[in-house]
Amino acid sequence: MIPALLNHRRRRFPIIAGFLLCLATFSTVQAKDNWTSVRSKNFTLIGNASEKDIRKVATRLEQFRDVFARLLPGARFETPIPTTVIVFKSMSSYKPFNPGHNAGYFQKGEDVNYITLTTELGAQNPYSVIYHEYVHLLVDNTSGNVPAWFNEGLAEYYSSFDIEDDQKAHLGVLIPYHLETLRQEKLLPLRTLFAVDHYSPYYNESGKRGVFYAESWALVHYLILGNNGQRLPQLGKFLQLIGANVGIDDAFKRAFQMDVESLEKELRKFIEGHTFKMQTATFEHKLEFDSDMKVAPLTEAEAQSYLGDLLLHINRLDDAEARLQQALTLDPSVTMAQASLGILRARQGQFAAAKKNLQEAIKGDSNNYLAHYYYAYALSREGMDTNNFIRSYPPETTSIMRAELKKAIDLSPTFPESYSLLAFVNMVSGDQLEESINLLKHALALSPGRQHFNLMLAQIYMRQEKFDLARRALDPLAASKDRQLQSEAKMLLESIKRYEEQVARYKSETGNAGGEPRLRQREETSTTVAKEDSQRPEMSPADYLQQALRPVEAGEVRIQGLFLKLECDSKGTGYFIVQAADRNYKIRATSLEQVVFRAYTPAPGQVSCGPRKTQENVVFTFRPATDPKDLKAKIDGDAIAVELVPKDFVLKK
Repeated sequence: MIPALLNHRRRRFPIIAGFLLCLATFSTVQAKDNWTSVRSKNFTLIGNASEKDIRKVATRLEQFRDVFARLLPGARFETPIPTTVIVFKSMSSYKPFNPGHNAGYFQKGEDVNYITLTTELGAQNPYSVIYHEYVHLLVDNTSGNVPAWFNEGLAEYYSSFDIEDDQKAHLGVLIPYHLETLRQEKLLPLRTLFAVDHYSPYYNESGKRGVFYAESWALVHYLILGNNGQRLPQLGKFLQLIGANVGIDDAFKRAFQMDVESLEKELRKFIEGHTFKMQTATFEHKLEFDSDMKVAPLTEAEAQSYLGDLLLHINRLDDAEARLQQALTLDPSVTMAQASLGILRARQGQFAAAKKNLQEAIKGDSNNYLAHYYYAYALSREGMDTNNFIRSYPPETTSIMRAELKKAIDLSPTFPESYSLLAFVNMVSGDQLEESINLLKHALALSPGRQHFNLMLAQIYMRQEKFDLARRALDPLAASKDRQLQSEAKMLLESIKRYEEQVARYKSETGNAGGEPRLRQREETSTTVAKEDSQRPEMSPADYLQQALRPVEAGEVRIQGLFLKLECDSKGTGYFIVQAADRNYKIRATSLEQVVFRAYTPAPGQVSCGPRKTQENVVFTFRPATDPKDLKAKIDGDAIAVELVPKDFVLKK
């Protein structure tokens, strides 16, 4: 029986995985700042730095992207999500937007990615982190099944990118702390390395993470430069096979023409022989992008709009609202501020206000595809319950959403979320399913790594009783690095099996091999199923949420309680204080960026140091402490995942 409730949880606005250690104070940018916009081939840059400095940043990012794509043969690395770069002239002007006090950072988003940095010289190199995270963006968009060792190893390899005279690129520069780790730590067997995912201790625990990153970097280094570069074409083939959802072992043998154990011997010899060397690529022509750039001044209102949108994307909602309101006070016609404020209101669950802001944005600039998309998004969310489930939309709402999404697609044919949301609207309404299949296939072609599109595609095929196609759509999720997706795919496979059996039983009992019209057959099948399943209760939204929670791994403990506060020390370590049924728990996070954070509530709040303004109901997963020093300090363990759930949700044991 097809569930009566459709879930669009992945439409919720995500909270950034890296928790903010403190709230930066709001300070208005001084009026004397001159803001400039520079548009290059792949980036939009704005900043209060000089035009010359902003152009330099644009050139360096374009060069990195170009070299990255050239030097991995056979790989396809593209992203349909635009990237905005904000270039600050000084650390002081950067400070209100820089929670980690870094020289630069990268913030990934479903609608826009942000890169921020300052041109003021300091001890930190802003580009290494930016390059590392940008590699993740490109790789993840290519496939959702890229193994963690390759993703992190490649990101580390490219993080040291440098270029001379716009023509000679240097990659794979030796990273001293990785070399030190390789000398001091015992190497992981390659099969252990290959098994590491985002839930593994080697990925999350500070005492184990170092060797994972160092060995991943060394392996990628060897595959690119070892054996005089003979492994590089094989690496490209390996990526193609992984992208085609071929299993790791099979892809490895087909690409490298050897088994894992043989490569392990080669890697150990490579590391022990201290034969690391830098890759230098000299191109025939200089990598120049300056002549293609378009420069324009920005008004103060436009600059505040960008800054407010950045704060929105790093989940600083109060600060974002202040900036966006300031922009609209300066100039009520700034459509970007209206659109961002509408998105903010939707995130807060204030859908009437969100629609008003987004309508104003569309009125001011009908060519803003995100305004059309988010207006449809706000409408789609308005009818959902606290668990983000929806039974139906009014016909007039469905008509408006379809019109807005088709307009968004016309304006930006490469933005995959518009196709996905339109397919979801069709699913809820129960018609135009063939169109929805084409929409989702197109979205997957644009962004193969967005594997939640596969779930929706499988649901549509199941409705059409195309069971083999439904199972085939779920094949890539069996090896997904997202275990929640794996779990949802497994549940859907079970639903497909049950429904297929029910349809077959109905046809057998009625002697109908398909002569009846399909619509009538489905209606009769549902009636029959209801009679047969009368003794079995339907799953409630709480049951679906129970199954959607992150799975508990061996050695982990899960509790439910109230999130009271986040204590932060001077070293950047956070301590979550959670009140459970029996007592208060103190759970440590030495690296807040590694904690999995998910929200199943419509309006999640900011996460910052100090007491919670609203004490949320959370499901908290942690690894219990075993060190006597931790036990003496009354530290209960190390944080793995925090999941915000509705107030009435009760975790089943």
